[in-house]
Amino acid sequence: MRSAPLSTRFTEMVGIEYPIVQTGMGWVSGPALTAATANAGGLGILASATMTYDELEAAILKTKSLTDKPFGVNLRADATDAPERVDLMIREGVKVASFALAPKPELIAKLKDNGAVVVPSIGAAKHAVKVASWGADAVIVQGGEGGGHTGPVATSLLLPSVIDALRQSSGTTPGGQDGPTSIPVIAAGGFFDGRGLVAALAYGAEGIAMGTRFLLTSDSAVPDSVKQEYLQRGLQDTVVSVKVDGMPHRVLRTELVQALESGSRAKALVAAARNANEFKQLTGMRWTAMLRDGRSMRRSGDRTWQQIIMAGNTPMLLKAGLVDGNTEAGVLASGQVVGMIDDLPSCDELIQSVMTQAHQRLGVLSRLT
Repeated sequence: MRSAPLSTRFTEMVGIEYPIVQTGMGWVSGPALTAATANAGGLGILASATMTYDELEAAILKTKSLTDKPFGVNLRADATDAPERVDLMIREGVKVASFALAPKPELIAKLKDNGAVVVPSIGAAKHAVKVASWGADAVIVQGGEGGGHTGPVATSLLLPSVIDALRQSSGTTPGGQDGPTSIPVIAAGGFFDGRGLVAALAYGAEGIAMGTRFLLTSDSAVPDSVKQEYLQRGLQDTVVSVKVDGMPHRVLRTELVQALESGSRAKALVAAARNANEFKQLTGMRWTAMLRDGRSMRRSGDRTWQQIIMAGNTPMLLKAGLVDGNTEAGVLASGQVVGMIDDLPSCDELIQSVMTQAHQRLGVLSRLT
């Protein structure tokens, strides 16, 4: 028997049964995983940053052939072809647009005017308030436990700080008793089961997003040998490195990561430039487009040119590990939650397990009052 739906403002907004989001992980979140999540009652999100425009178009069409449920696409707001990708999403009726960086107000307005739900990922309370004022429909808040690019603040502190800030911005007082936030908040970083979902709801969130947990499912296209590498790891087996692409990046501890951490900056920069060239050839991007993207990244944040060059490292090193299965030459992004995972369920089995446990915990808590 399927677990009962759990309705929040976010589930109603995007039209899903359960308040569970599968994040848009580069090289991992393809049509099969995204559709499997959607068919299981959650929100699957395609990762487009590692796709060309044509590949994204094909991925959207493939996902639509595998599910008639709502799904999303994760976009790079600073990509030079972001407007064209937004037009593609609108034309194909994609329900949700998620962003790793805050999109400009005009891009948000265009998506909303065409019926899409806009959900940026943010790492600080002030950023949540800003994108809410720009018209974002919801935000994903990732704490420091999360995999990939991450911040220094744990979810248990970042989440309530964002919720309080959004409540204040909407004219209510912080503390959890004075009504909803201005927009729904989805909690990410450290979630893997129903207990975490209930904890997020208790903080005032209206759903959870999971990356590593969905990577480690039977529906994920990551090679089985790589999945086994993840399953062997404990809670202390990830590290936040700035040597991958110049930004804090939580990955599994491997010999390659150890070498990157102990290697010289000059050698790392040369390797990064080589990988940037490979990424250019793989995606069909021109150097002029990559330079325009680099200038855009400089304007949108505090990255140095060295960090921008090193950003070419990330897609290629992740591809080596997550697609090619070469764990010696690749990097494996991972949340700390990897140490709590020991199985490879299907997306449907995972979501049903999470929801069954969540309903059980909510029942127990209701008897305490």
